[in-house]
Parts: sequence; C-alpha cells; structure tokens
Amino acid sequence: MATTAPLKQIGLVGYGEVGRILAEDLTHHGLVVRATDLMFSQGGAGDPLRRHAAEHGVQVIATHRELAEVSDLVISAVTASQTLVVAEACAPGCGAGTWFLDLNSASPGAKARAAQGVNAAGGRYVEGAVMTSVPPYRIRVPLLLGGPDAAGLVEQVNAFGFQARVASDRLGVASATKMCRSVIIKGMEAMMIESLTTARHHGVEDAVLASLAETFPGVDWEQQASYFFQRVIEHGRRRSEEVREVAQTVREAGLTPWSADGTADRQAWMADLADDGLFGPRSSKDFARSPDWRTEADRLLAHVRDIPNA
Repeated sequence: MATTAPLKQIGLVGYGEVGRILAEDLTHHGLVVRATDLMFSQGGAGDPLRRHAAEHGVQVIATHRELAEVSDLVISAVTASQTLVVAEACAPGCGAGTWFLDLNSASPGAKARAAQGVNAAGGRYVEGAVMTSVPPYRIRVPLLLGGPDAAGLVEQVNAFGFQARVASDRLGVASATKMCRSVIIKGMEAMMIESLTTARHHGVEDAVLASLAETFPGVDWEQQASYFFQRVIEHGRRRSEEVREVAQTVREAGLTPWSADGTADRQAWMADLADDGLFGPRSSKDFARSPDWRTEADRLLAHVRDIPNA
C-alpha cells in the first residue's frame, strides 16, 4: 500500500504490554489500528488479548504479510529474539514505501539485517530505540529513531503522540545507544536482586540500603528496589532476550560481555522461576505487584534453601 501523509493505517506486530498501550493511544487519535500476534491463535491463552483488541476497536490480522499489505506504518514491538523473524515475515507485504518502525531491543547488527529485507521489498525501515520504561509515559516515551529514512518519519509519528527524535541517519546508532544504556539499567536490576536477596539472607539489608542512600541521596532505594523486583518478575524473559542482544552489541565492539552475560542469566533465572509459579499465578492481580521487595526476596531464599547444594 502506498503511504500518504498523515499516516492513517497502523499495523502492530506484537500485542504484549507495549503493543496494547500503543493500540489504546493510537486509536484515541482516530487511526485505524490492526494487530497480529502469535498469542491470538493460542486458544484460551489468547483470550485476554483478543478481548482487549475488541474493546479498543483493533482488528486482528492473521499473518504478518497481510498486516503489512494493509498498513501505511508497521510497528514491530516483540521480544528481541523475534526482531529479524518479524521483519522477514513482514517484508513481502512492505511494498510501495510502507514504513516499518522497529522498536525492538536488538543489536545494531540485528537491526541492519532486519532492514535489508524490508528495504529490498520496497519498504522504508526505521530503527527505534525506546529509552525508558513505556508504562509511565505510554506513547510519549522518549524514542530515538535511526536510519536513512528516519527524518521522513519523525514528524509523522510525533503528530499522533510519539516523542521521537532522530539520533542519526546511520542505521545502528539509535540501537547502540539503547543497548549501551541497558548494560547499566538491566544490570542494575539484576545486581539489586542479587545484592538485596543476599543481604536479606545475612540480615544486613537495612544497612546496605542506608549505605546506598548515603552514597546516592537522590534515590529512594526502598521504592527502587521494589520496582526492580516487580519489573524483572513480570518481564524477565523479555529482558533476558534484550540483554543477550546487549551482549552481542558488546561483542560487536570487540569486548567480552562479562557484565551483560551475567545480567542475562540472572534475568532468565527470574523468568524461569516466575513461569514455575514461585511468585504466584501470573493471572493474579497481585502478581509482580508486591510493594515490598522483601516479600519476593524471601520467596527466592526459600526456593534456593530447598535445592540441595544451592
């Protein structure tokens, strides 16, 4: 489908937390929003997603190609490991200048490979780097765009709520910025879980938090710790995949990603425990919402004490 300005037909690939937020905010701007997600076809597991789509007037599309064919702009918001898969699946439908905005947390190399197929089919690939957590900001989350076509898209998406700016006309710059930031941010999450759970075991958590508050007085460390636990418990799988891409970004620079690899392992470990029900059923309204990180740390400690030689 040939694109016109302003954009009106939006296709969302991925209907997770970010996809649903974008769907809500985009439909409020009077845009036609369609979506595809593997979960839509997963029987009972996909029911909540289909209900959400119906409630917000989002049309469910069966395949990536069909979605791209009826979209002016395709927005890819899936887990990092699916970045290239989604781009390749959408590419055959991205003819006549269809925009493809890739919001996934992938390495510069992965973004470059994703761009090849989309651009070869006649689409216009733009990488996007989401620079902080989406829920507090929703569609207005700080967003970096990159690639030769980024300047042509930025004003169009900002017209319906995005807070985007062009990082570079060179593909990979925006993603590198995101990946390098994630070394620290996702690493802090993993380190806080490891540090405070260990401190809880030794009975020194209050002293550790007091020391952090003295060194970094501008941070509410109690609140921050609880937030870190909540986010990793709920989204550890997605985060672990992102940090695998972070590690690849570090390798692309010629360094060994010791910190990133460790962070990815810790995030994946938390995701495995969450999937096994250690933190309660995911369907519960209280899942990953404990206001006190100690509750979750105690669950972790009880778990490891039950494992021989842990």
